[in-house]
Amino acid sequence: MGDDLAWQSDYAALLDEVEARVHAAQVRAAASVNRELVLLYWRIGRDILDRQTSLGWGAKVVDRLGSDLRRVFPDMKGFSPRNLKYMRAFAEAWPDEEFVQQAAAQLPWFHNVVVVERIKDPTVRRFYLEACAEHGWSRNVLVVQIETRLHERQGRSPSNFASTLPPPQSELAQQITKDPYVFDFLTLAADARERDLERGLVTHLRDFLIELGVGFSFVGSQVRLEVAGEDFHVDLLFYHLRLRCFVVVELKMGNFQPEYAGKMNFYLSAVDAQLKHATDQPTIGILLCKDKKDLVVEYALRGLAKPIGVANWETRLVERLPDELSGSLPTVEEMETELRGASGEAEE
Repeated sequence: MGDDLAWQSDYAALLDEVEARVHAAQVRAAASVNRELVLLYWRIGRDILDRQTSLGWGAKVVDRLGSDLRRVFPDMKGFSPRNLKYMRAFAEAWPDEEFVQQAAAQLPWFHNVVVVERIKDPTVRRFYLEACAEHGWSRNVLVVQIETRLHERQGRSPSNFASTLPPPQSELAQQITKDPYVFDFLTLAADARERDLERGLVTHLRDFLIELGVGFSFVGSQVRLEVAGEDFHVDLLFYHLRLRCFVVVELKMGNFQPEYAGKMNFYLSAVDAQLKHATDQPTIGILLCKDKKDLVVEYALRGLAKPIGVANWETRLVERLPDELSGSLPTVEEMETELRGASGEAEE
C-alpha cells in the first residue's frame, strides 16, 4: 500500500513537471510565432514604402497587392488593403529593423497598430511601446492609457520622496505616482462624499489597480490602526511588490489643505510601527485630492520625515475625437474583425 502511494505521489510530481514544460514551450512557441509575424508585416510594409518612395507608385498598388496575396495565400487573412496600409505605416513609424526586432516584435500586431494609429510623436510612441512590453497590458488597457495620456501624468505628483528616501528608492517611488489619477470608470454625484469615492474605487478595484499601475497589491479599506487606545482608519492600504513597502492612500473630495500632510505623516508612522516588517522599506503615502496648489503642497511637505506624494484625481480626462472624425478611424473591434484569423495571431 505504501509503495503504491509513493508511486502515485512520484507520478503526480512527474505529471506536474511535464505539464509545466509543455505550457512553457507553448508560450515560447506563441511568442516566436508572433515575433515572426510582426517582422513579416514590417518587411512587407517596408517593401511597399520603398517602392512608393523610389518608384513613385501610388496607393492603388496596395489594393492590387492585397488581392494578389490573398489569391496566392488563401488561408491567410492578414492581407486586406487596410492591414497592408497598417504595415506601411508601421514600417514608416519604425524604420530601424533592430528596434522592431527588440521592442515592437514583443507585442502582438494589434498592439502595434494601436500605437502607430493613435500616436504620431515618435518619442511618445516609444514610451507606450516599451511600457506595454514591460507591463503586459491588454489592448484595451493600452487604449485607456493612451486616451488618458499616461505619458504626461506618470511621475508628475509633487512629493518629498527625494529628501525622505534614498536613491534608487526615491526615483522608483516617484515613478509609481501620477498626476492626475483618472477614475473615468466612476460616476459620482455632485454631493458625493469621500466615503462614496472610496466605495466606488473598491467596487471597481480592478480598474483602480490598473490606474494605480503594476505592482500594487490591495490590502484593505478603512484599515484600523489603534494608537494609545484610540482607533484610526486608513482609507486604502496597498503593498507595492517592487518597492517592497506599504502604500497608504488617503482620499479627499476637496482641495489640498496643509493639515492633510500632518495627518498622513501620522498614518505612515503608525503603519511603520504596527505593520511594517523588518525587511520592508519605509511606508509611502499618496494623498488624492480634487485639486491642489503645488506651492502649498511644497511648503506642507517641506521638513516632514515621511515620504508623501500629493496628486489630483479626476473622474473624466479622456480626450474624445470630434464627431466628424470619430467614425473615420477604425476601432479595435473593427480591426479584430477584419484581421481575425491572420496567421500566428493568438487572442490574449
